[in-house]
Amino acid sequence: MKFNNDKRFDIDLQYGQVFEKKIAAMLTNSKIEVKTERDMWKSTGNIVIEFESRGKPSGIATTEADYWFHNLAIGEDIVMTLVFPTKTLKNYIAKNSPRMIRGGDNNTSRLYLIKLQDLVTMLV
Repeated sequence: MKFNNDKRFDIDLQYGQVFEKKIAAMLTNSKIEVKTERDMWKSTGNIVIEFESRGKPSGIATTEADYWFHNLAIGEDIVMTLVFPTKTLKNYIAKNSPRMIRGGDNNTSRLYLIKLQDLVTMLV
């Protein structure tokens, strides 16, 4: 394994700063949708993305957000946050036709069930 030991910290710093600016722009100049999923994802390895509630389009089907933030929590603690350009997440769903399940309050929502591992490997 080779590490950058040639004193070019300034090059790595510039690269990092480019992405710091992208994140800052995402948080200040874009519309974001934030969803939080707790506990179940850890044991199942899946996340769910709502697309319908009480017979009407909702969630990913109706969002106008530029970015979709998907918090994975255990209890009250956020373990990680997945961030997707909404268009990328919608394209993933369209191309991969994930399994649809019912859930939410009284099972009145329809959700895409997506394996975290598949989502990460298919997007890369």
